[in-house]
Amino acid sequence: MTRFMLILVYICLAAAGTATISAADENFDVRHHLSTVSRYGVVKDITSNSFVPSKIPEHCTPIHLNLVARHGTRAPTKKKMREFDALASRLEVLLHDAKELKQSSDKIPSWFWGWKSPWKGKLTGGELICEGEDDLYHLGIRIRDMFLELFNEDYRPDIYPIKATQVPRASASAVAFGMGLFSGKGNLGPGHHRAFAVISESRASDTVLRFHDCCQNYKSFRRSQEPAVDKLKEPVLDEITTALVQRYGLNFTRKDTSSLWLLCKQEASLLEIYDQACGLFSPSEVALLEWTDDLEIFILKGYGNSLNYRMGVPLLQDVIESMEQAIKAKEEGYVPGSYEKARLRFAHAETLLPFSCLLGLFLEGPEFDRIQREEPLQLPPKPPQKRNWKGSIVAPFAGNNVLVLYSCSDNNSSKYFVHVQHNEHPVPMPGCKNSDLCPFDVFKQQIAAPHLKHDYDALCNVNVEQSENRHASSRISKLLSWLFNCKNVDAQAHHFEL
Repeated sequence: MTRFMLILVYICLAAAGTATISAADENFDVRHHLSTVSRYGVVKDITSNSFVPSKIPEHCTPIHLNLVARHGTRAPTKKKMREFDALASRLEVLLHDAKELKQSSDKIPSWFWGWKSPWKGKLTGGELICEGEDDLYHLGIRIRDMFLELFNEDYRPDIYPIKATQVPRASASAVAFGMGLFSGKGNLGPGHHRAFAVISESRASDTVLRFHDCCQNYKSFRRSQEPAVDKLKEPVLDEITTALVQRYGLNFTRKDTSSLWLLCKQEASLLEIYDQACGLFSPSEVALLEWTDDLEIFILKGYGNSLNYRMGVPLLQDVIESMEQAIKAKEEGYVPGSYEKARLRFAHAETLLPFSCLLGLFLEGPEFDRIQREEPLQLPPKPPQKRNWKGSIVAPFAGNNVLVLYSCSDNNSSKYFVHVQHNEHPVPMPGCKNSDLCPFDVFKQQIAAPHLKHDYDALCNVNVEQSENRHASSRISKLLSWLFNCKNVDAQAHHFEL
């Protein structure tokens, strides 16, 4: 039954065709369209021009800071490097076939001839590269300079705890950040650096930063949905593959198009090469390929299913508890140096994306109400329509959320406020009347409490088989409902939850 439904979905999406965008080529920057492979320095200042940030009142003082950050720019993983090696072999076959058929080579990109993966022969993958180190180092400096009142103490691990997952690129990112944060405050070397601790939990039990790895129901859900996501992407890949065949005279397959898009993202982000793999695609094709990536993270890591983000309740609880402890220290007059002033965490896109969803970021007001009721959302609209959900903004390399707790001395309505920044820019919270500055009690009750009523073990590890059956039944029901309205697919009438 499920296979039959997927075929129907494929047919319906294929009938929708491929959209185009109207942006002029000369104004198109492919670096802004690489989804979660985007470099932080390139995309961090892309914000909504319509949002007017709150002005922090002069009588408000920051008393605590929470940081949740993704690791910096990394090298391709071993799996991706194997795909690039396979692509090199595939290009040789395509060129050989073209020779055999005596096709003109005029249309064939010159870089195809003799191309080898830049990562060929590497034994390791996924490690933080120097550009990623640089992004985190300077992020640490900027955050320190932005909140001098919080970072005026001598370093101690109980005042500034730094936590990272056991994955090397995350802990290396924490080190790079800490070197920037505490630069000039030690006695080590000409840079006056100082030593600091980075704490990691075991991968098998890290429910705060690697909750996705410990959640059996989520693993089952993701495995069951990955084929459906691939089917949703196929119409776009097929349309672009047809265009590539006509443009370059080579017998590309859907798999070739997918691999070339992956190469484009890695070349542009890591190597600053824009005229090879990225040059194969038109701006409208890049926008559509980016959209398919954004669909994938929406469905498998974001708002596409409530389990995707509600499994992050241990992290949200950790953030709330740190704020409550800071308020207690303020209320009881703890002496400086005796309480925590910042909690700094370094993890992955699978951590940052759900946490942003728990805060309700990148939603409109009605959408926030729907996730509070655990109702599914529409998929991100297809280009050329605008969308809030873009991987390049939501979770680029080194993407981050900063939550600063303020104490306000003479405000009659509330003494404590939470200020939320995403990628160092104030961001509206639909759960707090689209303000970036929210009374702590409102933040706790309106934004956090609806999620914190859920128990991690109950969400993730209880009745795994029943949970899978429930998800499967719900998917089939929603797919049937959506298919009856298939003609409205480009108007984004589908509300099914994959």
